[in-house]
Amino acid sequence: MGIMNERFPAPLVTPRLLLRRLERSDAAGLASYRSLPEVARHQSWTSFGLDDATRLIKSQRRTQPGVPGTWFQLAIVEKTDRNLVGDCGLHCTQAEPHQLEIGITLAPTYQRRGYATEALESVLAFGFSVLKVHRLSAVTAAENTAAAALFRRLGFRKEAHFLEHRWFKDRWESEFVFGLLRREWEARHALSEK
Repeated sequence: MGIMNERFPAPLVTPRLLLRRLERSDAAGLASYRSLPEVARHQSWTSFGLDDATRLIKSQRRTQPGVPGTWFQLAIVEKTDRNLVGDCGLHCTQAEPHQLEIGITLAPTYQRRGYATEALESVLAFGFSVLKVHRLSAVTAAENTAAAALFRRLGFRKEAHFLEHRWFKDRWESEFVFGLLRREWEARHALSEK
């Protein structure tokens, strides 16, 4: 059984962003940034075209967060002009449905503006406050220093550093695993409200 049985509320709202379900109209935007080599470099895909975007959006139509064995993907959209900034996901593992893995992908033109931090702060609040998960984790390539810095900024601790542990895109890749417990997030959140 998953973490929650209720439908996903739409959207999650931050000062500058809306995090909502993917829509058919997002296909061209998704394909435009996910197809870039610098975006795909640390992601599971090597190529990502319009057909891939359409399939992803279609697969997400009825998906809910907290369903074991699935990714729940959200569009990250600017509030002012409704531009697609990127997407982020929550992966509920089959083995431990009270823990979620998070991931995020931003179009290069929207990087270095604080959007990733803002979006993921909203996702953390949703995961811990609404879904009541015990732990959130993130896996990043060790050479992806921007992602590692992002998760540290959000209060995650580096729990593991796997050296050249998997063959990925024609080379051995090292990875970091980051984790954050709900009680740690709650304590940090309480301090920031004082």
